[in-house]
Amino acid sequence: MQTLTELLTFWQAQAGKLGQQTLEHIGLTAASLLLAVLVGVPVGLLLTRRPRLAPAVLGFTGILQTIPSIALLGFLIPALGIGPKPAIFALFLYSLLPIIRNTLAGVQGVSPAVVEAAKGLGLTDWQILRRVELPLALPVLFAGVRTATVINVGVATLAAYIAAGGLGEFIFGGIALNNPAMILAGAIPAAALALAFDAALAGLQRLSVRRLVRVGGALLVALPLLSGLYLLPRTKGKLLAGFSPEFVGRADGLPGVRNTYHLEVPNVVIAPALVYEAAHNHDVDVIDGYSTDGRIKAYHLRVLRDDRRAFPPYFAAPVVRQRVLAEHPELQPVLEKLAGQINDSVMTELNYRVDYQHEEPRAVALEFLRKRGLWRAPQPVRGATIVLGSKIFSEQYILAEMYAALIRGYTNLDVATKTGLGGTSICFEALRNGAIDLYPEYTGTGLLVLLQPSPATVDSLQGDPKAVYHYVQQGFRRRYGLEWLTPIGFNNTYALLMRQQQAAQLGIASVSDLSRYLRK
Repeated sequence: MQTLTELLTFWQAQAGKLGQQTLEHIGLTAASLLLAVLVGVPVGLLLTRRPRLAPAVLGFTGILQTIPSIALLGFLIPALGIGPKPAIFALFLYSLLPIIRNTLAGVQGVSPAVVEAAKGLGLTDWQILRRVELPLALPVLFAGVRTATVINVGVATLAAYIAAGGLGEFIFGGIALNNPAMILAGAIPAAALALAFDAALAGLQRLSVRRLVRVGGALLVALPLLSGLYLLPRTKGKLLAGFSPEFVGRADGLPGVRNTYHLEVPNVVIAPALVYEAAHNHDVDVIDGYSTDGRIKAYHLRVLRDDRRAFPPYFAAPVVRQRVLAEHPELQPVLEKLAGQINDSVMTELNYRVDYQHEEPRAVALEFLRKRGLWRAPQPVRGATIVLGSKIFSEQYILAEMYAALIRGYTNLDVATKTGLGGTSICFEALRNGAIDLYPEYTGTGLLVLLQPSPATVDSLQGDPKAVYHYVQQGFRRRYGLEWLTPIGFNNTYALLMRQQQAAQLGIASVSDLSRYLRK
């Protein structure tokens, strides 16, 4: 009941955004479906005259269906960039199989006696196809379009990860923020769209062939118009920002920056792994990032100075289940060996080596431990297995490898790793339910995303690193039975980033400068 109330409140507060995302979703679906019909139907008709090609064509389009959608988008980004192009093209590829297969099956299902009668009347092969076979095949062909439509509505939610908009923005933002109401705010309209399109096309299938021919022509006219809905809400001002889903929804992310700096910049949602690439490739001008990310150095980005302190401290520390520490008291002293060992510049350099020089996180982690005299050869395993987790970016991989090496070298415990678990909510829930035993987290995330105290409480901490750490440590002990150990030393806080050359040309060095430039 509480989730339902939160959902309705969220919809009311985000009504404009919901309408925009719904139009984008419809536009993405219509654009890809139009391309699939224009390509798939002629190909299907060609196969009716060249049946020997059918196994190869259907096999190829079938293989396309088996490629995970997020992987397919990843393959397309290097060629098409981010935004609508790769999203529409991926949806187009997923639509081909049902449309080609049903076009072929529909024509092949026409009674041979009808075809022979048409030949007896002197009709040419083209006339038979156009006047007899295609009209009679339309109900089956429409079934393929119907299937493709439903598939596309579902897959189109992933378009939000590459700055193509749609209802996936709410879904991925909710996952990142552990916000069920936000997830449902995008998932329910997406499901409703799929059901509505399916019901509408099912009704068309029941029409007579003559009426279906007329409606099919009208549909081909309507699809370009629906595709245009995608373009209506997408406007660009002086600069375009690309933000990760978590940054858009977190109180210490975009909402906090807006409140502190009165910053209003047109923005699109992009997967966290792609925001730096988007800035580097000039797809967007401003991105969110982390102050110790190695890609800042690699891509020649400028960290805009947070001159009004909108971002709280984000000191990294291992978070461990108290039960694990109680069962294995030798574990805490080992994990504490990293306490205070890594400052901001060192972490930035380690990240740079992984992100830009493409070194393995394990190799970077072991080299660091050797230089600090912390590495030991793995001990014989005579104990339980400690399961290490991490989020889905290089810094977390490096830290997980460091902790794994320390545990193996200083204890007889075995180690298993579950890295790349996604955003904060996934790692945190995995820790709470025992799927992992520890993972590196950040004090600002623990405060604002997981504990979510009142604004008055946050203000009372005044952004003091020690006060924030103490509050988070006590809150996690009391509420979750989880223990924050001593921070590692570096502060990987949120930051707004721009390309150095562009920022210099515009005279932007701080977030205040950015806000003033946008208001001119």
